[in-house]
Amino acid sequence: MTDILCPTDFTAAADTALAYATDIAARTGGSITLLHVLEKHHRTEDPLATASALMDESARDAMQRVTVNEVFREGDPLKQIIAESKRDHALMVAGTHGAHGLRQSLLGADILKLVRHVSTTSLIVQQHSVPRPIERIVMPVAGHADISNLLNGVCFLARLYKAEVIVYQMMRPGEQPSERLLDNKRIMLERLSREGATHQDVAQPSTVFSVGFAEQTIRYADEVKAGCIAIMAKASDDYRWIADAEKERLLANAPGIPVLCAL
Repeated sequence: MTDILCPTDFTAAADTALAYATDIAARTGGSITLLHVLEKHHRTEDPLATASALMDESARDAMQRVTVNEVFREGDPLKQIIAESKRDHALMVAGTHGAHGLRQSLLGADILKLVRHVSTTSLIVQQHSVPRPIERIVMPVAGHADISNLLNGVCFLARLYKAEVIVYQMMRPGEQPSERLLDNKRIMLERLSREGATHQDVAQPSTVFSVGFAEQTIRYADEVKAGCIAIMAKASDDYRWIADAEKERLLANAPGIPVLCAL
């Protein structure tokens, strides 16, 4: 049994996140914790009753398939979601409106801050992400000291959806991969082989003029019709100086490809 944490502010992006969470929970025989954080300055006479009615409406379809636990908290949304994530949840699925804003401030740097501080691996989707089975996962080679949580999350989704995993590396002219990158690539491929996951190793020459990796990764993932891009939430030593901007671009990618973020 697994429980999926799904924060909601009753926007279309949150509804998309709930659709993804429902499919994952149904496939695992799990449940959903649907969390709404009440604003500090309430705009209605009875904010809890208003939120409860909206929650019931949002969860109606999900409750036909899985158990949904409705949770209300009051305070700062970021802090309350982080606090709830410390309870026994297998995954968090959350929606973001990217650069256009979201009422509970889950956008841009705030969504990045959220996935870096929650205690679970996160799947971030956008309003225009299309809820469907994840048939292909693009996992860029990470330069972090510990990639075990990323691999755990990827293998979980790969097993759940029988998805193909593409270990992806962008190769710049004249640039040699670090020893850490090479080691992590080997670790990724070996773990996927042990799991029996369908996978391939793709090293693609750089075709985009950019100091970072996000734009070409997004283009490639879109070309191969990936259902998910898997990244580390925090920066590696190799790309720390550009990491925040690159990860924000990935989280708010134009095609709306969901992004799995691990600590």
